[in-house]
Amino acid sequence: MSKTNAGYFFEDYRIGQRFAHATPRTVTSGERALYHALYPSRFALYCADSFAQSCGLPASPIEDLAAFHVIFGKTVPDISLNAVANLGYAEVRFLAPVMPGDTLAAESEVIGLKQTSSGKTGIVWVRTTGRRSDGTTVLSYCRWVMVRKRDVDAPAPETVVPQLAQAVSASDLVLPEGLNFTGYDRKAAGAPHLWDDYEIGEVIDHVDGSTVEEAEHMLATRMWQNTAKVHFNAAARPDGRRLIYGGHVISMARALSFNGLANAQMIAAINAGAHVNPCFAGDTVHAWSEVLDKAGTARDDIGALRLRLVAAKAPGTAGALRDADGAYGEDILLDLDLWALIPRNTA
Repeated sequence: MSKTNAGYFFEDYRIGQRFAHATPRTVTSGERALYHALYPSRFALYCADSFAQSCGLPASPIEDLAAFHVIFGKTVPDISLNAVANLGYAEVRFLAPVMPGDTLAAESEVIGLKQTSSGKTGIVWVRTTGRRSDGTTVLSYCRWVMVRKRDVDAPAPETVVPQLAQAVSASDLVLPEGLNFTGYDRKAAGAPHLWDDYEIGEVIDHVDGSTVEEAEHMLATRMWQNTAKVHFNAAARPDGRRLIYGGHVISMARALSFNGLANAQMIAAINAGAHVNPCFAGDTVHAWSEVLDKAGTARDDIGALRLRLVAAKAPGTAGALRDADGAYGEDILLDLDLWALIPRNTA
């Protein structure tokens, strides 16, 4: 009997199948230091305990996306080890901050299956939940991934495409316990612009770019324990190139968005997301955002901005997402729709 595991292929999945993913992981301040070494992230809430405490939190949490990457990485051996590509996200809700010392674990349920027209792959939809060791749910999300078949002649399962919400309702956004922006220090945060200063339809060019290097991508993939072959094994793709982990592009775009959205401190939800084109070492990531909506929250001092965060390989293209035929531009890497929490001007 083999003691190794080649991972699941498309024909191995069934609707309702559940996975309790190995292995739990205790998050430390080391994750924060490495995250900030990988990405030019300067959001004050995640940089300084003193700033986080001035906003009502006990200490500075781990970045929302760092927690997402840890939980996502847990799912890879069961969900996307034999993936061709991760395709998208929906209904992502950040339900509680992750603090250094928290131990995280993940479980997933298969909620959709569809064989592709080639018969060589299929799309698998899962709903994943991340929890602390005390049972507190910190994150829930859906994602769909294209997975290879082991046997191209294996019969296709019945097609089930889940109905997912187009967006997380603003009324369902969770404010972290204690979060309070009444004494918010804009100078320390690095920008004066608050919720009231942004307009629906506004497009913000985040100006800066960052070239993705092979070394940093490999470090990120290993740090998040992401074992998808296409990310670390050059022989896993016909072209011999390692595919940059999609989460690496998300975090890079989010970090670059500081220039223009420095006070959009916390991600409360991700409504939808698509990795539009592949990213490889040597590509330079640029970012821009569009304000899609604004909403109040349960607190007068905290507002929510719905933002389209776009990563692209070409600079100076803010607002240029699709061509005349409605297709994504060839330079677009990421199209992410998210809700961010930002202080309101209560003076």
